[in-house]
This record gives sequence, C-alpha cells and structure tokens, in this order.
Amino acid sequence: MRRLVALLAVLLLLPASFASARSADTAAPRFTIEGRVLDPLKAPIAGARVTAVADGQAQSVGTMSDARGDFSLSLPTGAYTLTVQADGFTVAAQHIAPPDSGSVSLNFVLEIAGFRDQVTVNAPEGYQVPVVTTATKTPTMLRDVPQSVTVVTKTLVQDQLMMSIGDVVRYVPGMAQHQGENNRDQVIIRGNNSSADFYVNGVRDDVQYYRDLYNLERVEALKGPNAMVFGRGGGGGVVNRVTKEAGFQPVNEVTLQAGGYGNKRVTGDVDRAVSDTVAVRLNGVYENSDSFRNSVNLERYGVSPTATVMPSDRTRITFGYEYLHDGRVADRGITSYQNRPAGVPIETYYGNPDNSFVRADVNLASAMVEHRIGAATLRNRTLFGAYDRGYQNYVPGGASSDGTMVALSAYNNATNRQNLFNQTDLTWVGSTGRLRHTVLLGAEAGWQWTDNFRNTGYFNDTATSILVPFDAPTISTPIKFRQSATDADNHVGTGVAAAYVQDQVEISRHVQLVGGVRFDRFDLTYHNNRNDDAIGRTDNFVSPRAGIVYKPIVPLSIYGSYTVSYLPSSGDQFSSLTTITEQLKPESFDNYEVGAKWDVRPDFSLTTAVYRLDRTNTRSIDPNDPTRIVQTGSQRTNGYELGLNGRLTQAWNIAGGYAFQDATVTSATATAKQGATVAQVPHHTASVWNNYQFLPRVAAGLGLIYRSDMFAAIDNTVVLPGYFRADAAAFITLNRELRLQVNVENLANTKYYLNADNNTNISPGFPRAVRVALVARF
Repeated sequence: MRRLVALLAVLLLLPASFASARSADTAAPRFTIEGRVLDPLKAPIAGARVTAVADGQAQSVGTMSDARGDFSLSLPTGAYTLTVQADGFTVAAQHIAPPDSGSVSLNFVLEIAGFRDQVTVNAPEGYQVPVVTTATKTPTMLRDVPQSVTVVTKTLVQDQLMMSIGDVVRYVPGMAQHQGENNRDQVIIRGNNSSADFYVNGVRDDVQYYRDLYNLERVEALKGPNAMVFGRGGGGGVVNRVTKEAGFQPVNEVTLQAGGYGNKRVTGDVDRAVSDTVAVRLNGVYENSDSFRNSVNLERYGVSPTATVMPSDRTRITFGYEYLHDGRVADRGITSYQNRPAGVPIETYYGNPDNSFVRADVNLASAMVEHRIGAATLRNRTLFGAYDRGYQNYVPGGASSDGTMVALSAYNNATNRQNLFNQTDLTWVGSTGRLRHTVLLGAEAGWQWTDNFRNTGYFNDTATSILVPFDAPTISTPIKFRQSATDADNHVGTGVAAAYVQDQVEISRHVQLVGGVRFDRFDLTYHNNRNDDAIGRTDNFVSPRAGIVYKPIVPLSIYGSYTVSYLPSSGDQFSSLTTITEQLKPESFDNYEVGAKWDVRPDFSLTTAVYRLDRTNTRSIDPNDPTRIVQTGSQRTNGYELGLNGRLTQAWNIAGGYAFQDATVTSATATAKQGATVAQVPHHTASVWNNYQFLPRVAAGLGLIYRSDMFAAIDNTVVLPGYFRADAAAFITLNRELRLQVNVENLANTKYYLNADNNTNISPGFPRAVRVALVARF
C-alpha cells in the first residue's frame, strides 16, 4: 500500500509540475488569437488542428477547434504563421503580424478536400490522438465521446518496444492481460474476461491467437459495453487495432531489435506513391526469441501490403492483406501450493517442451470504399479472415498435500475458422434549425464457419493423468493423443444481420447528446460430428446507447452514458452447444458511467470515470435440482478510472493512469457463491510511463507499474501477490536517420506473478531484461 500511495502522489503532483512549467511560459507579454473554423457552407468544423509557429522559430504551439468550430490560443507577443487543418479539408495558413491590441480575431473557411488530400495530412507524432472514429463510427473529438477510451499510439509502442497486446494493456486503466492458457490474446476489461472482443479497423477479429503490432497506427481500448457500434459481446469493452494504410507521402523505416533471453526482431515499413491516384505500402516483421522459461521459444513472421486508390477527389478505395504465422512452445506456467504460487524457480517447465506447441496461421483480406456525396459520406468495408490454429500442451494440476508431487495431464486442440463481414455506413452532417446533427445509418452482415477438434493425452497409452515430482516436473514420458468420450468434434455456423442508427446532436456550445440503437439477429447452428446431433438457436438483440456531454468550457467535457451489450448462450467462441444451453437466454451487460475529460493543453489530457457494470442472466445451478441450469446468476463491477496522456511540457511525454475495481458475484453462479470476488480483478492498478527529452539528441524513459493482490480463480483460494515494477529506457538520436534506444524491463528484477488461467496454471512475470533497438528512417 505504501508503494501505491507513493505512486498516486506522483500522479497528483503532475498537474502542479505542469502549472509550474506553464507559469514560466506566461511571464512574457502575451496576446490571444481567437477564431472559428468553418466549412464552405459556413458550418463549424470540430477537431480542426490549429498550429502557430513564431517567425524564426521551429517549435509550434497548437490547439483544437471545439464542436462549434471555435478556438483560442494565448501566445507571447510576436509575428506568427497560423496553420489550420482538418480531416476532409484542405490546409489553410495565414501570417499574423504583431497586434496593436491584446487580441486577434479571425475566421478560417476550409475548402473540401479530395480523399487524396486527407491521407496526405499527417497527425502529429506523440502519445495523444485528439480525434477518433471507432467509438461512434464518425470522426469525433476524443474528449466529446461519452465513454472511457484509451488510445495507445505507435509512438508509445515504439518507445516501449511493445510487441503484443499484453504489452499494450499494461498502460490501459481498467484492463488486464489474462493468461489465455498462454496460447492466445485474452483480456479482462472491467471484470469481464474475453478472448473474442478483438477488432481490426472496427471489424470483428475474434479467433484465439496472438496478434502483433508491427503494422498498426494505434490500439484503441474502448471500455464498457459497445454493442451499438460493435454488435454482440464486448460486455466489458473491446480492443480495436487500427492498421497502417498506404498514403501519398514516402515512408522508409526499419527497426532492428535484440536483447536478453535471445530476443531477436526486425520490422520494416515502406510507403510509396505509384502515381497521383495510387499509393502502396508494405509492412513486415520477423521475430525469433527465447524466454526466461526453460525450453520456451517463439518464431513469428508477418507481411501486410496495402494499397490506396483515388479515382476522384470524392472517392477513396483501400485494399489490405495480412499474413501472420505465429509458432511457439506451449507453456501453461507453474502450479500453486498452500494457496500461493508454488515456490519453485520461475523458469520451471511442466511437461515435455519438445512435444508442446502453439501454432497459428492467419490470413486477413480487406477492402474499403468511401465516397462523399455533398454533406454525406458513404462507406463500405469488407473483411475476410481465414484462421488455422492449434496447440498441444501439458497442464499442471494440484500439488499433493506434502508438496512432493504434482498432477499432470495433456491434450491438444485445433480450430479452423473463416469469417466474412461486410459493413455499410452512411454519415450525414447538417442542421435542423439551431441543432447540429451528425447522423449515422448503418448495416452489417456476417458469416462465420468454425471446425473444432480436440484429443486427450494418454500417458503410456493408458492414463490421462500422472504424478510428477514437485521440483522436477519436466518429463519425457511416452504419450498418445486420441479422442476421449467428451472431446469436441463439431462444426458451427453463425450468421448475423444488423441495422443501427445514431444521432450526435449539438444543442448548444455547452450541451451535446448522443443516442442510438442497434438491432442484431444472431443465428447459430451446431453440428456434433461424433453423434450427428444438430441443434441451433436464434437470438434477437436490441442494444441502445445514450449519452450526454456538458462543456462548461471548450477543453472540458463532463459526460454521462448508458450502454447495453449481449452475449449469446454459446459464449464468445461458440465452441459448443447442448440441449441445455440451447434454451438459455443471452447474458446482458448494462453499464452506467459518469466521467470528465479535460484537455489541459492541446496535446495533454486528463480523463476520469466512475461506472457500474452489471452482468445478468449468467448460469447457475438450480438449488432445488442440481441437474438443471437456471439463469439467476449475476455479477457487478463498480469502478473508478483516471487516465493521463500526452505532452505535459515540450520535453515531457507521459501516459498511464489508475483504476479501482470492485468486481463481485451478486447472485450465485454455476461456478461461484454470492459475494465471491471475480478472478484476476485486483482492487488497485496504476501505471505511468514518462519520456523526457533532456537534450536535443538525448531522452530517457521511466515506467512504473503497480498491481494489488488478486485471486487466481473464482473460488478465491489462491492469491497472486501484488507487485511493483519499474521499467526504464534511454534514447539517443545519432543523426536525422538513426535513433538508438535501450529498454530495460523490470529494472529491479522484481519477482512477481503476472496472471493465471486457474489455480494451478500461473504465469510468472519476466525478470530483468535488456533490449536494444536501432531505428532507421531514410
């Protein structure tokens, strides 16, 4: 707790540090530039980037226009060049001489740009993204989205040498990485565990595999139910990957990385304009790394070409493809003993690593057509995914009472899935009287076909479980894998048809409303290949969204929201369906949230949220008949989140936050009694990453991560102790083309346990590791 108090003290002192830094800037005589950014119809443009550069200076000062297009800049007296740019419009610039009075007032009218101009304009590099599209399916200022959203940019990914979704969520308040049996991405968001709530460019990417970050612009974590935008699932929130697209400005970048425990990785990014109307881009990655875990290693490689075609100024077409192969040794972690992680060396491996594997081959192909028609924009996006993945692993069980032996079992599993999704959105921006509207009409159709197959391991061809020494559980016992009486062998087909409507209404410069509703029809058919049973279920979901944003001043938004999502009875991976679960209604997720978002500076924001998330219709055993399932179970998460992101001063970038979560079972479920604490949801988590530019060519980074105790499983018997971890980095710019960075993970070599899959599958955290990267841009 003392460490938590110390870390919170640092967070609380940050505004004071900023105020001190800012006071130094305000000592000189100043004047104010006030104005409005308008489109050719004299309608306001929200989120326009306004940048002022003093004559003879290189550094800039910037701000954003609000929902009414208004902006304000306070500057030291002098002459400036003011530049205004907004997505979808041409760039405008004006030189301003030193004013005679203390203020300058002016308006900018931006001409509508062709899509080629849009992709040429680059957002400023940094940790903050001022405008997002995913949260509402329309370009919206992040501070005006009535929902908690954390964005991890490619700059932050590169500064920390992140390589996985697990790396990303370390700095996302209210989100944690689940072990996922160490064969897939899995996250816990606001107390809700999911391996399927992953999206790419807003389209479902729900197969269980490890995703890479090499071809991403950013990762967006949207917290709270999101069915209005994303459809079924997403009860705690979703993770959306935004990929790089081909543009019309050249990019040439290669990153070479090497480090402790055999880490070796290379990524490349090349972007070229083939002609005035066609651009192509290619991203690639190769990694071959070992681990601190005995005999555990991985090899992955991927390639992602994209193309952008501009047949006219009003039409943009993009094509994308990714092939990713990920292969590694399967590793389920260590067991527990006496309600704590087992006191064995953290590198101890359970089972036979030479007979354990995780493999995924992923093909994703996409196409998007966007066409502007007056004040409306029509967008159609298609994504096809083919996923072939499997794993074979040894699973540690419970230890004997005297701590000398551990049970060990094994199985393998294969999944083959094809996804096809198509989304069509029509967005219209206009006014009715004094009300300004951004109206969204949309439809989605999707199909998924899945084959599941599982085998059980029989040691010496006879036993499904054996005992191995507690201190030496690595074995080479002969084993055969074949189907048991209950192993899966099935085919699942799903279909979804959805329609949705949303209106973002600006009532005045101080009040905005967001309202929408989505209807989904979800059909599932399940065929058991073992006995030829064929069953199915159809669900109709109506998912509302309501939010209000109050803006007492331009950079501050206070909001309240209510959202709902549903999860079908077949679960988030619909891997099985029985005559019992066929009858169950979908689970429901209801989120009530109040929060505030404050752009303290144009490129630094503070966010805070208080929420209650109720999960109902969960399964429970009938207390009067243990053979029956009833849907009386429920779960509640009450929480608070604080986030900070952006450039605190010209030299200091920062990202992180704090989350308090109280997630409990409010009505007994099939796996837990009333009052139980939800697994792997600590009461307190905090993280903060700092990057400080000491000299023009030298910078340093410091990251602090804290997590309090949490339970490994819902039975609340095994505790994963809390921990405090520090990371560090140093950055040296050698010249305009080369940057050298050194990152140290777990600087103090703290021993900790990161997560679990259950009470006997626990993953130790990484010990101290040094990685060096050379980034070349040419």
